[in-house]
Amino acid sequence: MKYAKNILETIGNTPLVKLNKIVKEIDALVLAKVETFNPGNSVKDRMAVKMIEDAEKQGVLKPGGTIIEGTSGNTGMGLALVAIIKGYKLICVISDKQSKEKMDILRAVGAVVVVCPTNVEPDDPRSYYSVSKRLAEETPNSWYVNQYDNPSNTLAHYEQTGPEIWEQTDGKITHFVTGVGTGGTISGVGKYLKEKNPYIKIWGIDTYGSVFKKYHETGVFDENEIYPYITEGIGEDILPKNVDFSVIDGFTKVTDKDAAVYTRKIAKEEGIFVGNSAGSAVKGLLQLKEHFTKDDVVVVLFHDHGSRYVAKIFNDDWMRERGFLDDEKKVAIDLIRDRIETPLITVKTEELVSHAIVRMRNNNISQIPVIDMDGFVGSVDESDLFRLYFDDKDIANKAIKEVMRAPFPIVKSNMSIDQISKLINRDNGAVLVDLGNKKFHIITKHDVIRAIQ
Repeated sequence: MKYAKNILETIGNTPLVKLNKIVKEIDALVLAKVETFNPGNSVKDRMAVKMIEDAEKQGVLKPGGTIIEGTSGNTGMGLALVAIIKGYKLICVISDKQSKEKMDILRAVGAVVVVCPTNVEPDDPRSYYSVSKRLAEETPNSWYVNQYDNPSNTLAHYEQTGPEIWEQTDGKITHFVTGVGTGGTISGVGKYLKEKNPYIKIWGIDTYGSVFKKYHETGVFDENEIYPYITEGIGEDILPKNVDFSVIDGFTKVTDKDAAVYTRKIAKEEGIFVGNSAGSAVKGLLQLKEHFTKDDVVVVLFHDHGSRYVAKIFNDDWMRERGFLDDEKKVAIDLIRDRIETPLITVKTEELVSHAIVRMRNNNISQIPVIDMDGFVGSVDESDLFRLYFDDKDIANKAIKEVMRAPFPIVKSNMSIDQISKLINRDNGAVLVDLGNKKFHIITKHDVIRAIQ
C-alpha cells in the first residue's frame, strides 16, 4: 500500500504547468511552479516544516511549547499543520489588511489569531512585528519563529524547491521569477540554481509601497517609498535577513490594480485558481518580456491558492470599490449607480450660507447646486466659502445668492468619463447628470478620480 504517514509527507514535488494564453506575448516557454498543491495550499509549507525541525534540533522549541509568528496567513497555515502533527500550540499575529479567509482558515486549524493594524511603522508597539516579539517574551515555553530572519526559511528552498525546479526542467531553466516577501523562496531557489548554472537569471517581483527594488539598485533604504498597499504576500517595509540580494539579478514593481486584475486573468485564462502574488508575478513577467527569447525556459512561482481571496480579489464589489474593474464606470450614470436613489442635496438662493455649511458637514460633501423656481441657477463650493470667510466673518449670515458661482454643467447620463473630466476643472468642481423626469444627481472630481484610478 502507498500512503503518507501524516499530512506533512505530502509537502513538495508540486507540478510545473505550462502557461499559454496569459503569456502569449512572451516568446519563451513559461512554466508555473504551482505551490497550491502543498497541503496547506502554499509554498510556505516547505519552510514551516524546516524551521520547526531545525528549532527542535537546536533545543529552542521544546515539547508542548507554543509557536509564535507574525504572518500574512500562509506561513501560519504551514506552521499550523506542523503544530497539529507534532503537538504544539500556535499563535499567529496577522495584519488587518489580510483577507478574512486567511484568518478564518488559521482559526479552523487551531491557531490563536491576533490581528494588528497595517498602517503603522515596523517598530510601533502595535505592529505585527512588535506584537509577535512581545508575545514570545511573555509566553512561557514559547518559540518566536521570525521567518524574516530565520535562515531555515531560505535553506528549505535551497534543499527542496530549487532542486525540484532543476530536475523538472532537466536543467534547461534560464530564468526564475517570483514575488519577494520574506526572501526565503527567491534566495534559496536562486542560490541553488546559480550554483548549478551561474547564467540563470533570478528576477524578483516587488510592489509599490515596498523598498526592495530601489535598495537592490542603489543600496539606499528609502523610507519615502514606504506607504500602504493592497497586494498581499510580497513587498516589505523592512530588509529581512533572508533576502540575499547577491543572487537576485533584478526587480520589477507591479501595481495593486495589475496584481488583482492578473490574478483573475490566471483563473479565467489558464484555469489555475491562485492568489494575489501570482497575479503580480504574471504581470511582472509581461513587464520583463524583452529579457526572454524563444529558446528560454522561464519558471514563475505561484505562491498560494485563490480560496484565500474570494471575498477580495474574486469579489466584484471589492474590486469595483477600488477601481480595479476595467470594464466598469465608463459613462456618467456608472459613477452614481450606487447612490442613484439618494436625493440630490441642494440649497435655495435665499437660504443663508450657514445652511449650506451645515449640509456640507452633515453629508460630507464639498459642492452643492443652488436652485430657485426656475431650476439650477448657481453652485456653492466649500473652497469658496473658506476663502470668503477670511474676508468677511459675517459670511455665514448672508444669502446664498450673494456668494454663489455659476451653475454646474448638466450632462446626459450616457456621457463618457473622458468628456466629463474635461468639464471639471479649477473653476468648476462638478457636473449634474440629467436622469430624466426632472431628476438629477451630482458627479464631483472625486467620483471621476475613483473611476480612473
